[in-house]
Amino acid sequence: MLPRKPDYLVSGINHGSNASISVLYSGTMGVAIEGCLNGIPSIGFSVLDHSSNADFSIAKTYIGSIFKNVMENGLPSGTCLNVNFPVVPLNQIKGVKVCRQTKGVWKEEFEKRKDPHNSDYYWLTGDFNNFEPDANDTDEWALANNYISIVPILVDLTSNLGIKHLSNWKYDINS
Repeated sequence: MLPRKPDYLVSGINHGSNASISVLYSGTMGVAIEGCLNGIPSIGFSVLDHSSNADFSIAKTYIGSIFKNVMENGLPSGTCLNVNFPVVPLNQIKGVKVCRQTKGVWKEEFEKRKDPHNSDYYWLTGDFNNFEPDANDTDEWALANNYISIVPILVDLTSNLGIKHLSNWKYDINS
C-alpha cells in the first residue's frame, strides 16, 4: 500500500495500438482506467509498433508536453487519456489530434503453432474491421494520417441512451 495517493498515473509505453476498441483489451489502459477510478489523473501511452526495437523517439518528444498540459489544466472527473503514437519519422508527424474512439471490431483468428517442447499452442491474430473508414474525427484516422491521437476515455461505460430506452420497457412477471 502506498503511503499516499499518487498525484498522477502514467502507464506505458505500450508496444502496439490501443486505439479504437483495443482500449478494452489493453493492460496499459486498464492501469490508466484504474487510476482514474481512484481519482488520479491518468494517461496511457502506446506506440503502434510491436517490434522489440521499436523507435520511441516520437513519444519521447511529445510525452512531456502532453503530461505538462494534464498538470496545468487537469482532466475532467472520471476521464483519463488514451494516447497513441503512429510509426513514422518525427518530421512526418503532423501534430496532435484530440479525437474520439473509432467504431470497429477485431476479426480474430488463431494460428496453431508449436512451442520449444513440441506442444501445440494457439497465437491470437486478426484484422481490425473499421466500421467508419471515412470518418476524420477518430483515432484510427488520426494515426493513419500521421497524427498523434489523444482520446479522452470515460470510466463510466453506462449507456445513457440505453437507460432511456429500457426505462420504457414493461416488466410483467406474469407473462
